[in-house]
Amino acid sequence: MTELWVAESGIRQLHARFVDAVWRQDEASVADCVAEDAEWKIATMHLRGRAEIAGTLTKLLAYCKRIRLIVGDPVLEVGEGVASGRVPVTEFAQLQDGSPVMTLGWYFDRYVQEGDRWRYKWRHFGLHYRGPMDLSGEFIAESPDFGAPPGMPSQDEPTLTRRKA
Repeated sequence: MTELWVAESGIRQLHARFVDAVWRQDEASVADCVAEDAEWKIATMHLRGRAEIAGTLTKLLAYCKRIRLIVGDPVLEVGEGVASGRVPVTEFAQLQDGSPVMTLGWYFDRYVQEGDRWRYKWRHFGLHYRGPMDLSGEFIAESPDFGAPPGMPSQDEPTLTRRKA
C-alpha cells in the first residue's frame, strides 16, 4: 500500500509542476514534466517526444494571456515505477484578444518514474466542454466514455477540438 501513497504524492507533484509551467508559459518547465519518449494527444494532434510536446504546447499557450488549470484528484493504478490514471481538468483562460473561455475535460495518463520524479509518458485529453464560463455553451456530445477506471482510450483513439457547428 505504501507504493500507492508514494506514487500518488509524486504524481500530484507532477500535476502541480505542470500547472505552474502552464501559468508561467515556461517551455523548459513543461519539458521537465514530460518523459523523453512521451506521446501526447490533444486537440486532434498526436505529439511525440519531449521537444515536440514542449514546443507545441508552448505555441498553443501563446494564444492566451493567461491560463489557470485546476486539476482534480487523480484515480491511479500503480505498478513498479509506472502508473496509469485519469484526472479531471478545468481550464480558465483569457485569450490574447481579452475574451474568456473555459474548458472542461479529462486527461487519461500513463506516468513513468524517472530518477527521483514522475513524468508524463502518455497523455490523451478528452474534451467535454469549451465555451463561456457560465456553462451556457453546448457540452460535446460526441466525447466518448471509456468506462469506469481503469478504462482508458486506445492508442489510436482520436481527440476532439470543440463541438460541431
